[in-house]
Amino acid sequence: MADSKALLPPVLYLAHRIPYPPNKGDKVRSFNILRHLARTHRVFLGTFVDHPDDRQHVGGLAEWCEDVCAIDLDPRRGRIGSLRGLLSGEALSLPYYRSTRLASWVRSTVADQGITRALAFSGPMAQYLDAPGLQNRVIDFCDVDSAKWTQYAADRRWPMSWLYRREGERLLAFERKAAMASDASLFVTEAEAALFTRAAPEAVGRTHVMQNGVDAGFFAPENAPDSPYPAGGPVVVFSGAMDYWPNIDAVTWFAEELLPQIRRHVPELRFWIVGMNPAPAVLALAGERIHVTGTVPDVRPYLAHADVVVAPLRIARGIQNKVLEAMAMARPVVVSADSAAGLKAEPGHECEITRDGAEVVHVVTDLLRDPQRRAAMSVAARARVVNEYSWEAHLRQLDRLLAPARGLDGGAA
Repeated sequence: MADSKALLPPVLYLAHRIPYPPNKGDKVRSFNILRHLARTHRVFLGTFVDHPDDRQHVGGLAEWCEDVCAIDLDPRRGRIGSLRGLLSGEALSLPYYRSTRLASWVRSTVADQGITRALAFSGPMAQYLDAPGLQNRVIDFCDVDSAKWTQYAADRRWPMSWLYRREGERLLAFERKAAMASDASLFVTEAEAALFTRAAPEAVGRTHVMQNGVDAGFFAPENAPDSPYPAGGPVVVFSGAMDYWPNIDAVTWFAEELLPQIRRHVPELRFWIVGMNPAPAVLALAGERIHVTGTVPDVRPYLAHADVVVAPLRIARGIQNKVLEAMAMARPVVVSADSAAGLKAEPGHECEITRDGAEVVHVVTDLLRDPQRRAAMSVAARARVVNEYSWEAHLRQLDRLLAPARGLDGGAA
């Protein structure tokens, strides 16, 4: 670390997944937070590595971190280990992300470095914030994960419906306790913050909104490589991590139920599913005019050369990075109402917001048949992102929440 860095205050940053490279939604947010913290702090990062490809990137974190404790997490073993929660009565998400090695590192690092301020990215990482010496604790919940589990339960049969409902209830109890033990809880949209405070009214005064952003310099149409699509009909694309259940549900619903209806009007339409780790259900969709790419080195050409980008998520809520990136690449985007909650964009002008499958079919068909409207929406979409969604503007809130005036270096405020 440079000598000038030695003068900066230390901060503990805990993330449930290694925040580099920023190649999926949660890692885009966690990486930008890391980069922001590193400008004004010496960062001590505790995190998990849940994919073997990411282990190679641990060393690269030295650019932003003074020290890193990266714990390997095998998802299969983690799921088995999480069942201990059935015996302890806690949410299964907590033992999934529990590591005695990480807990020991947190306590010794906080003591050795005199760390008083900490940020936990995702609710389960808040279980490490009880280290003696920490005076200011901030949790970036992003979304209300407990509500997602409850929503999953509605679409499952017993016993999974019971298990997911239990997870929703137990995780909410932990989220409420963690929120009251911290100085601030962050959510990605006003809607998510309101959802949480309805379930946890005692946390109203400690709940804040920190929206997602986008690097509009990187995600810019003029920076896009050549088209990856072979000659053929128009292209509709969905991008995202394809082992994430809300994304799996979205592309399956779109491909099996909505795409055939759109093709009645646009027979040559091709659907591209772009993203890492496609689940078996996603791979099974591949066929005539449906393409599943798996991991790609750069998502920008797939966005820039698509005719329409869709994000028909029925489960995930809050502003999606995939939506902001597509808008920054000056593409017309069709997004579900739940995924557009909090999105500052004018429906019908800067994007299309749909409330059911019939609306998705209608607006996608309309856009594909009207190139002038697509072009106008593309220009307006990028302008909106450039004006409203700078990461730097949103992340300045962390400077205030982690400032000594809130009780750091002198007791809780």
